[in-house]
Amino acid sequence: MTDLGPGQVLFHFVRHWSRRSVAADTGSEQGRLVLVCEAVHALSLRASPATVNAIAQEVGIDQSGASRLIKSATAAGYFVMAASATDGRRREASLTHAGQLMLDQAHRWQEEMFVELTTGWSDKKRRDFQQAMTD
Repeated sequence: MTDLGPGQVLFHFVRHWSRRSVAADTGSEQGRLVLVCEAVHALSLRASPATVNAIAQEVGIDQSGASRLIKSATAAGYFVMAASATDGRRREASLTHAGQLMLDQAHRWQEEMFVELTTGWSDKKRRDFQQAMTD
């Protein structure tokens, strides 16, 4: 099969897919906005408060970076920041209608890109790949 260890295969996999050039460049700022909206969405699915610290942990960045992302997403109209219902000292982000629409559009684009990137693959191979990524 291969002489590469699983860690090497993983990083080869990441480099391979990150180099794929697909569709038009959506710009790094839009990518960051999608990333932070994805984080808030993921936290809400787990019924976790979307605080600055929780978003930072979800995205894998420091608190100051998360604060800047939150500020950008709020300015773009994708978030609303409000005092926590359980602790008035904390502020929590939630998606606005515009944020949810943008995220829905990003999800559709992601699905389209997956189909494009896997052109020539059978449906079974696509499902197997999805399952392997999920595992």
